[in-house]
Amino acid sequence: MNSRSFAIFALFMVQLLYGLNYTIAKTVMNENYIKPFGFVLLRVAGAALLFWMMSLFLPKQKIDKKDYLKFFVAAIFGVVINMLFFFKGLEYTSPIHASSIMVIVPIIILILSSIILKEKVTSLKIIGVTIGLIGALVLTIYGKSARIGDNVPLGNLLIFINAISYSIYVILIKKLTTKYHPFTFIKWLFLFGFIILIPFGYDEITEVEWTSFTPYITFSVLFVIVGATFGTYLFNPLALRQLKASTVGIFIYLQPVIAGLFALSMGADFIDGLKIVAMLLIFLGVYLVTKRPKKIK
Repeated sequence: MNSRSFAIFALFMVQLLYGLNYTIAKTVMNENYIKPFGFVLLRVAGAALLFWMMSLFLPKQKIDKKDYLKFFVAAIFGVVINMLFFFKGLEYTSPIHASSIMVIVPIIILILSSIILKEKVTSLKIIGVTIGLIGALVLTIYGKSARIGDNVPLGNLLIFINAISYSIYVILIKKLTTKYHPFTFIKWLFLFGFIILIPFGYDEITEVEWTSFTPYITFSVLFVIVGATFGTYLFNPLALRQLKASTVGIFIYLQPVIAGLFALSMGADFIDGLKIVAMLLIFLGVYLVTKRPKKIK
């Protein structure tokens, strides 16, 4: 397998792991084995441990003292706010809603890039942003869940805030990722994230009845830590080294497809006309935003 083929495989694995994570993580929380904030703390603690163990076998890289604050701020948006709002939102909404809303991340990044980084925005991208946001709003306001206890509007709003936080994180780390090796950056990101998360998730972790775990719940928790966190953050840098940003952007379309099919097969969600229309609007919006303008010859 050549480097490009492996990169494509790695990128597909990222979307597969994320896609399965929506239903698997929601099941653990909705069946009251672990509450959302406790689950986030456990997830980040486990991934941080794995990344620091891996770093023992990698070349050491010196970090400028001034960049530690940047790592800390990036951890607030990329780990703390991002994951707390995502898991709390996932507790209330459905896998299809959550995965569809997360697809608008490229749109939010475009908006933030134009405001913060002063990047040029074309009329086509403005149209794409508008269409994508309309789709997200339709899904947030009018979407329904298969689970009676869900609060879809609240859950979707929390997922949307999570998407904004993650987008801010992407903007913040733009320069850091070119300066440092991905694993150097990630291990510090998760360490700072774990420290900040302790007051949020400690009480919920102490409430967990570990002996009540079934084999499936044990597998689910390990999947979230090892697969959907450590695995995705491990595969992502490997893919980004070999593939163009436009190629990486296209793969994000796979996430709601995988999440939807898995959720439907597990009976955790359902599909209806409204969801299909909203998803198509989001997909069209993201396509227009990520579409490269034609060069004038």
